[in-house]
Amino acid sequence: MPRPVLEEARIHPAIRARLADSRQTFVREVMAAVAEHDVVVVGMGINPFPKKARQALDRIGQPYKYLGYGSYLSRWRDRNALKMWTGWPTFPMVFVKGMLVGGAADLQKLIDSGELRTLLASR
Repeated sequence: MPRPVLEEARIHPAIRARLADSRQTFVREVMAAVAEHDVVVVGMGINPFPKKARQALDRIGQPYKYLGYGSYLSRWRDRNALKMWTGWPTFPMVFVKGMLVGGAADLQKLIDSGELRTLLASR
């Protein structure tokens, strides 16, 4: 499922480093959490859906790591870097065993179908 990404040859050499480093602290932080924890929820304040994802995990007793990045008007640039990295357009971003599984509704479907347990038992 490749998605279009601007080829490096079409990016002027003078700005390549700036693009490569832009907001990568946050991307690396999420990557580290995803590598360390079975379940990671990346969210933001005010948005009710990250809370719904966390509540769903709490109801089934599944431990998770939560990373929150601002609210609608704060830290949007940081969140945008995460969206560009994953291709997922909304928050929360839920990762299970290193795999992006979607948002709160997608997580609830995995819980309801029993697939979340299967994913967690793998590897």
